[in-house]
Amino acid sequence: MKHLTATETLEVTINNGIAKAEGNVKKLVILGLLAGAFIALAGAGSNMAAFHFFADPDTVGIGKMLAGLVFAAGLIMVILAGGELFTGNCLMVTSVIDGKITWSKMLRNWVVVYIANFAGSVIVAWLVTSSGLMNTDNGLLGTVTANIALAKVSLPFGRAIILGILCNFLVCIAVWMATAADSTVGKVFCIFFPIWLFVASGYEHSIANMYFISAGIFVAKGSVAGLTWGSFLLNNLLPVTIGNIIGGSVLVGCAFYAAVKTRK
Repeated sequence: MKHLTATETLEVTINNGIAKAEGNVKKLVILGLLAGAFIALAGAGSNMAAFHFFADPDTVGIGKMLAGLVFAAGLIMVILAGGELFTGNCLMVTSVIDGKITWSKMLRNWVVVYIANFAGSVIVAWLVTSSGLMNTDNGLLGTVTANIALAKVSLPFGRAIILGILCNFLVCIAVWMATAADSTVGKVFCIFFPIWLFVASGYEHSIANMYFISAGIFVAKGSVAGLTWGSFLLNNLLPVTIGNIIGGSVLVGCAFYAAVKTRK
């Protein structure tokens, strides 16, 4: 086998979109829960690895670089284990514009998977915060977790959209390249570097934020002004999701379709 060309990768992506659109709800829910859990576990691990660096303004960049090294495991698990992740499924738009599936079928997949991702992420956030791990280093990990969540819900709406665009551009590029890779090792490397880049750069990923912000809410227990479920959903999750859709569907899916699709 060989690494697929862009044209070949597009055809595989279109076919994958067809299979995803035809998936039954039970399958989508289970695989969505698992994918949300994978991303959440990666988020928990990345915070544990980097929280000392995050606590010091002079070393935040080092913390983001280290966090990215760990967080990449999340998408690796999703791709290699076969989970359903909303942000990666933004590439299903290629199947729609190719006429293979309808908009309604794509949206059905997105809604079911998004809700399942949310549930899987929040469950892991609750388990992690209930485990006592947030007391690490006299509670410093919990403090950093709450501060990360507060910073995310405090982003201006437009800025959150832009950060979401940049994030899912890289996530879908990682999925695109992994689709083209011809080996497990190749897929891992194709996923690792774009994900490391998005985390190190500080971009916003809707599913990752389902863990980061819910964990912060659970840790804060109402003690941090402005950190609520309402601010999470309206100030962060909504604009970041809009940005993720634009970054993945338009800038990757539609762009590659326009560039390489050949008409018969």
